Amino acid sequence: MGRFLIVWSIMSLMLAGSWVVAQVGPSNLKRGQELYEHHCVRCHGKNGDGLGPEAQYLIVPPANFTSMNIRSKTDGDLLTAISSGVLFSPMHEWRDRLSEQEMMDIIAYLRLLSPLNPIS
Repeated sequence: MGRFLIVWSIMSLMLAGSWVVAQVGPSNLKRGQELYEHHCVRCHGKNGDGLGPEAQYLIVPPANFTSMNIRSKTDGDLLTAISSGVLFSPMHEWRDRLSEQEMMDIIAYLRLLSPLNPIS
């Protein structure tokens, strides 16, 4: 019984600690737009279509956020791509330049640019 309590206590602390770290505040669309326009527009384009002015110089095209493939990704998928970058593409990691909250603000803005609407 003592061993179970020790393991249970450690697991509870680990889960509670990771939950607290993962919390971010509500998304700020205005801030997300500002950040997107400052950091992302050059490659991903003003409309999120992947047709930014620098896209023509990239061997691997930037993500088109209006495509069904990207629109169907979860916020977690997008957060991972922004935070860690995308392997074998020019999309580099942003975790050393943007906070998790700022990345979530950008994701909220992306959702506004191209909402998931499978009927259209």
